[in-house]
Amino acid sequence: MTQKTLTYDDLDITLEDIYEAMGYHGARPDDATLHETQVILDDVRHWLRPQFCFLVVQQLPSFEIGNIIERQLRGSEAYTLFICTSGIEYETYQQRLKAEGDLVRVFIADALGSVIAEKTADQMELAVQENINKLGWHHTNRFSPGYCGWHVSQQQLLFPLFEGNTCGVTLTDSSLMVPIKSVSGIMGIGKEVRKLEYTCGLCDFEKCYKRKLKFTK
Repeated sequence: MTQKTLTYDDLDITLEDIYEAMGYHGARPDDATLHETQVILDDVRHWLRPQFCFLVVQQLPSFEIGNIIERQLRGSEAYTLFICTSGIEYETYQQRLKAEGDLVRVFIADALGSVIAEKTADQMELAVQENINKLGWHHTNRFSPGYCGWHVSQQQLLFPLFEGNTCGVTLTDSSLMVPIKSVSGIMGIGKEVRKLEYTCGLCDFEKCYKRKLKFTK
């Protein structure tokens, strides 16, 4: 098991990343939104503590991952299971903004939280690659319950494998993660696997936000 706590600066988040998540897709937000975004960033960067944890298993757990993910994991010699989160502090921050009723800041914080979770997952990938470099191995794309035919309820099989070491992330009865700005899933690792540049054509989930970003640019 590997677990790490990061800071905001570790994530290499750009303003363009945030604006993309907000739906601007290359356009410049209005001055008021720019100002509010900067206010939130100036606050968050001082206390944000996102985390990731991952473990490596030799056998594919008995998940019902579906044909799409199964094909992408083919050739793996082992598997990395992971949980990445923006952190409890960020969840509390979002709840406070909602209670204050500032809808603009709620919207910005929601977009930023998604970026934080994804960037934390990017750092997890780098840590995995560093661990397997000595073997000459590579890793696949990361795949999460709720996407590519892998039902979100499978979180209930994934989380127990961490034996309680889940970076503070818990599951609701409907298998949603808390903090909500979290990412979990699986990657294949081995000599013969690769991370692909684009995978939207492999997935049939039309409402995926990554698919939306790709086709609205």
